Amino acid sequence: MEQKGADRETLSCSICLDLLKKPVTIPCGHNYCMTCISRHWDVENYTYSCPQCRKMFTSRPVLVKNTMLASLVEDLKSRHDVAPSTAAEDVACDFCTERKRKASKSCLNCMASYCEIHLQPHHEVIPLKRHKLVDASKKLQEKICSRHDEVMKMFCRTDQQFICILCSMEEHKDHDTVSTAAEKTKKQRELQESRAVVQKIIQDREKDVELLKQQVKNINVSAGQTVEKNEQIFTELIRLLHQRSSELEKEVRSKQQTKASVVRALQEKLEQEISELKKRDAELQQLSHTDDHIQFVLSYSSLPALSVSTHSSITLRPPGNCFEKVTAAVSELREHLHKVLMEDWTKICQTVEEVEVLPTPVTRAELLKYSKEIILDPNTACGQFHLSEENRKVTPMEEHQPRPDHPDRFTGCFQVLSRESLTGRCYWEVEWRGKRVDVAVAYKSISRTGCSDESRFGKNEKSWSLNCYSNFYVFYHNNIHTHVSGPQSSRIGVYLDHTAGILSFYSVSETVTLLHRVKTTFTEPLHAGVHIFSVGDSVQFSKLHKSCI
Repeated sequence: MEQKGADRETLSCSICLDLLKKPVTIPCGHNYCMTCISRHWDVENYTYSCPQCRKMFTSRPVLVKNTMLASLVEDLKSRHDVAPSTAAEDVACDFCTERKRKASKSCLNCMASYCEIHLQPHHEVIPLKRHKLVDASKKLQEKICSRHDEVMKMFCRTDQQFICILCSMEEHKDHDTVSTAAEKTKKQRELQESRAVVQKIIQDREKDVELLKQQVKNINVSAGQTVEKNEQIFTELIRLLHQRSSELEKEVRSKQQTKASVVRALQEKLEQEISELKKRDAELQQLSHTDDHIQFVLSYSSLPALSVSTHSSITLRPPGNCFEKVTAAVSELREHLHKVLMEDWTKICQTVEEVEVLPTPVTRAELLKYSKEIILDPNTACGQFHLSEENRKVTPMEEHQPRPDHPDRFTGCFQVLSRESLTGRCYWEVEWRGKRVDVAVAYKSISRTGCSDESRFGKNEKSWSLNCYSNFYVFYHNNIHTHVSGPQSSRIGVYLDHTAGILSFYSVSETVTLLHRVKTTFTEPLHAGVHIFSVGDSVQFSKLHKSCI
């Protein structure tokens, strides 16, 4: 007769309800996982008892692995006729009797969960085939109406809750009720809209990441080029200093040789005179010992005259450095260079600190750090534009406004440009009213004559324009258009990073939503501009009380 192994219940830990892991037997005879009983006693605050029989132990029992139980557990795991156990987060089959298998589906009609074996009738029996099967769920009871004990197949939009059919005919009869399928369809549409917004944000963020990667690359390349160029400059300065040092050394050595030669010639002359004088002195000394008076007078009178001066005209310099003026001049040059280098070094360090490597701002608060008050230039406004609010608001009029002729004025397009050019990082906002306005930036060199593509914002390579309609946006540059999606708003924000070549348009409400971003290279300073099509429409540049950085 084949011996059967121990069943799962016998070999399960009563604490974690799973198969024993490193099984131990405590003095009362009950078995636990070593980790489970250890944790249980850890929280008992120095009292030790059996979780099953509650027997108390005076001291904490020493835990030793029960090798026999461990062997039986391994034997049970290796048996092929035992189905996998359900994990703590899995749903158990409601029809398994001995060992619960993992449920694969739940039936909303039967209000029960089934493993693959017990689910077969729902695939084979015709009436059961009509039942609604969903992924296994532990929350089936939550789908039952607590009042009527019916499956909740309706949704009350008035009270925002699921109800059964009886509820929809009683306390919810005057409410806005739909089937759960209809509510799901609605929520599905909202979900898709939310996904579209999220995907748009993801795309924008991915573009930002690519821009940041490019920015890091640009920073590294620029820093490398700067270091290399600076090394060349300082090497040239050092070379020039060495050259001047070498030239000065040659000048000093040349002067040294010249002056030393003169002194040595004079020295030799004096030494010769000294020799002659010593010879005469010897003759005079010998003559002084002559006793014969006549002979003494005759010999002294016959002596030849001296050919050298009888006294020295040389004035010696006091001890010291005869080239001290040269050293003083070089020291003065050193002090001058030191002063210049220190003053200019401070300026150089400031330029390093001013290097702009900040990422593109995202929130409105970040954008407002770069806000710029835009003032419109009356000399560029077309003849029918009326400017007000300190030249920040423009409104088309039916009749021409009295203005003098000016070469900067747009003569055919309903357009106007800002007075000041925009460089660096700038942000501004415009409030618009009407059917359509174009919010734009353009080079000052854009054509002003007529209404051809050379003059209209967005129709040429010298301008970029976001065309704002009542229910959609279109972006234009060089007469190429791009449809833009995003929330409609009467306030449009524009961010420009001229150096980085970034131009962004935002829909502004309580927050900002990026509508469109351009990455290019700007070759000239830009001016803000607007194009208004209809009388009665208007655009006003907001006064944000900030300055362009």
